[in-house]
Amino acid sequence: MVMSFRVSDLQMLLGFVGRSKSGLKHELVTRALQLVQFDCSPELFKKIKELYETRYAKKNVEPGPQPHRPLDPLTVHSTYDRAGTVPRTPLSGPNIDYPVLYGKYLNGLGRLPAKTLKPEVRLVKLPFFNMLDELLKPTELVPQNAEKLQESPCIFALTPRQVDLIRSSRELQPGVKAVQVVLRICYSDTSCPQEDQYPPNIAVKVNHSYCSVPGYYPSNKPGVEPKRPCRPINLTHLMYLSSATNRITVTWGNYGKSYSVALYLVRQLTSSELLQRLKTIGVKHPELCKALVKEKLRLDPDSEIATTGVRVSLICPLVKMRLSVPCRAETCAHLQCFDAVFYLQMNEKKPTWMCPVCDKPAPYDQLIIDGLLSKILSECEDADEIEYLVDGSWCPIRAEKERSCSPQGPILVLGASDASGLLPPPSVNSGGGSGPLGSAGGGPGAPGVENGKPGADVVDLTLDSSSSSEDEEEEEEEDDEDEEGPRPKRRCLFQKGLVPAC
Repeated sequence: MVMSFRVSDLQMLLGFVGRSKSGLKHELVTRALQLVQFDCSPELFKKIKELYETRYAKKNVEPGPQPHRPLDPLTVHSTYDRAGTVPRTPLSGPNIDYPVLYGKYLNGLGRLPAKTLKPEVRLVKLPFFNMLDELLKPTELVPQNAEKLQESPCIFALTPRQVDLIRSSRELQPGVKAVQVVLRICYSDTSCPQEDQYPPNIAVKVNHSYCSVPGYYPSNKPGVEPKRPCRPINLTHLMYLSSATNRITVTWGNYGKSYSVALYLVRQLTSSELLQRLKTIGVKHPELCKALVKEKLRLDPDSEIATTGVRVSLICPLVKMRLSVPCRAETCAHLQCFDAVFYLQMNEKKPTWMCPVCDKPAPYDQLIIDGLLSKILSECEDADEIEYLVDGSWCPIRAEKERSCSPQGPILVLGASDASGLLPPPSVNSGGGSGPLGSAGGGPGAPGVENGKPGADVVDLTLDSSSSSEDEEEEEEEDDEDEEGPRPKRRCLFQKGLVPAC
């Protein structure tokens, strides 16, 4: 009906819904078609039918040429499929093939006739993009010839409401609005929701400028092809934010695989916004988490090994820092958590949505915040690991303190005891060596000799074996030097003025 309207009918229709009535006829038709496709209400449909019946009722009364029959949608499809043929019912006006032109618009990017359409192609939901409007449903890219490089065009216009949403949205970064028009491409597979996947040799042209497409990730492994991050392509900065029509042309390589494209008006979110939403709706009550712990540790009658407890680290496996917001996916079988803050930031830059603990999918919709572990983190600040017990309780596991290398036991002072008034330094052997560790000068009281017999060796257990052997060698060399002359001062291996008494 709309395709058969005259300029005056189109202006009346657009004025009825408050749209601009200025412009050439093909611009008016574009706006009217866009209303029918996206914003058609019962009142609008009633107005279109009224204008249509009024016009053709008058033409039936007037003698003259036969009334202009409305275009059948299937005729539009078939006219577009036979590119270059003349439509059976050309419209008045400039020399423009309106059924062919707007057949492209109605069919999206070269859609096939209705009987072979695949409207059930679905794309996966993206956590960082809230869909506001669907501008073009997933539509298959159909090659028009045998060439390897194909082009598929699409013409559409934004409504005033959509333009206002884009203009009034905040900027995520300079020149990037939060509300965006994005292009998504995926395989034409109807078995399940599809992830974004670019065809080879892809190029996207918006009006008169090419849009940048994410490049490839560099690969450091030999023989491994670099991967391209397939994300929604932001077209907003190249579009006309007015009632003017926008033309998008997708260039793609035809190498046997079938792809579908879709256009959406979305609001892009940040990791902090997703974190706030998760804290609002994704917290699991501590009692439910405690019941899960009991279930994990419940004795299995068929198992020969009874599990009495399970250890859980309070350190995030992603960044090796203490957890702040403990999080995991409901589908994960483990109790270990990772930090939601860093997990969301990581997926904001490079979306993988894989659990860092078990390497299984952990999408945003399945994330939960462990209420029990959150409570433990606030109560246990001096431990990096805890153990869940069979009854659901927990206890901290503190790391054993490293053994100190300082001597244990009574501390004695080296030096002249008479002057300092302290205890005299002990002789290690009863043979009477006057130096520490039996390193006295020569004479009848030779070190390590008791009543003419060698005494027992004394080992300082506070030192390692290597240092002990080195000390013994030094002591023997010093004893030899003492026999020849006065012994030089030796360096003390312990803290100044102190030596272990044990």
